[in-house]
Amino acid sequence: MGPVLADVLVVTALVGALALVHRPLGDHMAAVYSSKKHLRVERWIYRSVGADPDAEMRWPVYLRGVLVFSAVSVLFLYVLQRVQDKLPLSLGFKPISPDQAFDTAASFVSNTNWQSYSGETAMGHVTQTMGLAVQNFVSAAVGMAVAAALVRGFARSRTGELGNFWADLVRGTMRVLIPISVVAAVILIACGAVQNFGDIHHITTLTGQKQAISPGAVASQEAIKDLGTNGGGYFNANSAHPFENPDGFTNWLEVFLLLVIPFSLPRTFGKMVGDVRQGLAIVAAMGAIWFAGVIAVTWLEYAHPGTASQLAGGAMEGKEQRFGPGNSSLFAVSTTMTSTGSVDSFHDSFSGLSGGVLLLGMMLGEIAPGGTGSGLYGMLIMAVIAVFIAGLMVGRTPEYLGKKIGSREMKLAACYILVTPALVLVGTGLAMALGKGRSSMTNVGSHGFSEVLYAYTSASNNNGSAFAGFAANTEYHNTMLGLCMLLGRFLPMVFVLALAGSLAAQRPVPATAGTLRTEKPLFTGLLVGAILIITGLTFFPALALGPLAEGLA
Repeated sequence: MGPVLADVLVVTALVGALALVHRPLGDHMAAVYSSKKHLRVERWIYRSVGADPDAEMRWPVYLRGVLVFSAVSVLFLYVLQRVQDKLPLSLGFKPISPDQAFDTAASFVSNTNWQSYSGETAMGHVTQTMGLAVQNFVSAAVGMAVAAALVRGFARSRTGELGNFWADLVRGTMRVLIPISVVAAVILIACGAVQNFGDIHHITTLTGQKQAISPGAVASQEAIKDLGTNGGGYFNANSAHPFENPDGFTNWLEVFLLLVIPFSLPRTFGKMVGDVRQGLAIVAAMGAIWFAGVIAVTWLEYAHPGTASQLAGGAMEGKEQRFGPGNSSLFAVSTTMTSTGSVDSFHDSFSGLSGGVLLLGMMLGEIAPGGTGSGLYGMLIMAVIAVFIAGLMVGRTPEYLGKKIGSREMKLAACYILVTPALVLVGTGLAMALGKGRSSMTNVGSHGFSEVLYAYTSASNNNGSAFAGFAANTEYHNTMLGLCMLLGRFLPMVFVLALAGSLAAQRPVPATAGTLRTEKPLFTGLLVGAILIITGLTFFPALALGPLAEGLA
């Protein structure tokens, strides 16, 4: 079997598996966020934090819960890193420096999981499991909770209540993330992933070199790392490390975990608003953009110019021999189009145009299919904008799911889509203007600029992957990237929840002959077009200076 045919079969199996679980998982999550019952363990958690899970919240109260919980999480994770040398199972590692501890705390709480450190040489077992792994669960659950609140805004009328943040947070963790992660971790262990709390092993290689082999609770963290679209690896090599990703099947499984919740949440949306066709339109738009990205990057990597690449059958620099260009391209596109920093190849070694596609996947807002929760609410914001554009084209008041899209709703949607571009472009511009970015570049010219642009795009969009030739562990970048992560995560949530409150307070508008049918393929095409045009107008100059210039040189 040729490598291209094998890659086609891998993608086909992946799409088939995602289609198979789309309905049952989507329905399950709809039931989770619509349930009025509480499990016994959930009630214990509510009592321990003093929360009333049955109290409905208006959007300012819901937002306050999100921000307070996240602020406490940042503080806890920061302190844990600063005192890790005094904790058991620290493996003899020193405390993390203040700027790097802030960067890492902001990274994991914001679901970015950007890493300016090597996990196997910096973090002890307690910091990895009690700190980083716990945030992998709860940061993903926060995103899902905000998405559920926005969906309730569309589904409810004449009320400002959006549910209960604490109930949504706990249910998403206990009923969705933990059960799937346990199953995935067991499969990874059975396939050879490491899971222990042992000491570092010092060995002598066949060439006489000394090497330190770090153990850890890898499989359990790997499962939620991918399922929660987090991405922070136990090891510096991330999913290219055989302890995290032993073989081709586990590589396929990890891509499946990256995509399964984001691609199933549109079904949840459809069930909760009472029209599953609306969810199908959303998932079709997500799938079209993701599939186009997979085809583009795979083709570019197989067709990479150069004698060495052609003799190797494709661009193999920076890629695992176990996976090759096809599987590496599939993983890279899936990780950049979700808010996941997990990688099984060196993105810095991708061709100029391939790197541009990976950058574009993040610049789209990571909505194809996006992160756990953030992908759905990002796509729904774009749907609101697409409906507004359609209304302007036909000269009538735009409506979406029976809700009028007026000036207030459009202002909130516009603020949402302006946050991350501002952070990306201002952050990149400052880094280049002040020389801080240039000093961290390991390459010159357009590719060096792409390294800086990728770093601030990844941080501001809460992705976490990197053109790893970029030297990020400096006081300036740890601070600036940490701020970009926090602002890129929580400022958009302010506008999402405000929009949800505005929609929930409206009276439903009956459909008429002039109402745009948002469950039809025409709307899906309009939605994809609006996403590409808005992103292209915003980021094309930056892309032209970096990956496009490199690819066309």
